[in-house]
Amino acid sequence: MDLKDKIIVITGAASGIGAAMARRFAQEGPKHIVCADRDLAGAEVVAADVGGTAIKTDVSSGTDITALIESVESDIGPIELFVSNAGIAVEGGVEVSDDGWQNIWDINVNAHIRAARLLVPKMLARGGGYILSTASAAGLLAQIGSAPYSVTKHAAVSFAEWLAITHGADGLKVSVLCPQGVDTAMTAGTDTSTVAKDGMLSAEKVADVTMEAISEERFLILPHPEVADYMRQKGSDPERWIGGMQKWQARLMEQSS
Repeated sequence: MDLKDKIIVITGAASGIGAAMARRFAQEGPKHIVCADRDLAGAEVVAADVGGTAIKTDVSSGTDITALIESVESDIGPIELFVSNAGIAVEGGVEVSDDGWQNIWDINVNAHIRAARLLVPKMLARGGGYILSTASAAGLLAQIGSAPYSVTKHAAVSFAEWLAITHGADGLKVSVLCPQGVDTAMTAGTDTSTVAKDGMLSAEKVADVTMEAISEERFLILPHPEVADYMRQKGSDPERWIGGMQKWQARLMEQSS
């Protein structure tokens, strides 16, 4: 997709990858960029940088997502690229509470579903559109130390695949962004040893790779190309892959003790 003269909405746009994408996409001459985030002050800073609009949006709320899409469509124009980027991380495994699971599920998965439920019919009626979902390499592989993050990112990838399979022939373009470690507020102060061996990328680098993929309309966006090799290893020999991940987890636990 050529972003020139397009109307773009990005959730989670106040910081990190979302802010970097807004600034990178602005270089392509879009008609308007909407920066949506529950951090309205942060979204306003980014919107000012790109000459866009900031809208306070909590993507865990279906009501907020509906209000975002309806206000943009009525006040600015038809959304041609929607970036479901907002996400959170929750540490832990089977001990994580139901409330913890529900919150991350609403943000990392349901937000994508709710946006698509409203946008896909509109886009198809107009002859096409583009949906970009930010997931994670954890959604293709696994996330040591966080069952909720791993599970919800797998679900986000799966939903993007379903959209591409079901509506690709109807003109809907779909991409899913799956980076490993990115230097953002989400990773600040956390144990990044599970991804540090392949390098922590800047949000700006991820945005550059994403822009290239959108221009080529590629489905799977891998800012860390090593992830493709890991996927092949996992698919060709799951038992060996699980064993290797178990050893890697044990090594990390030894280093942290």
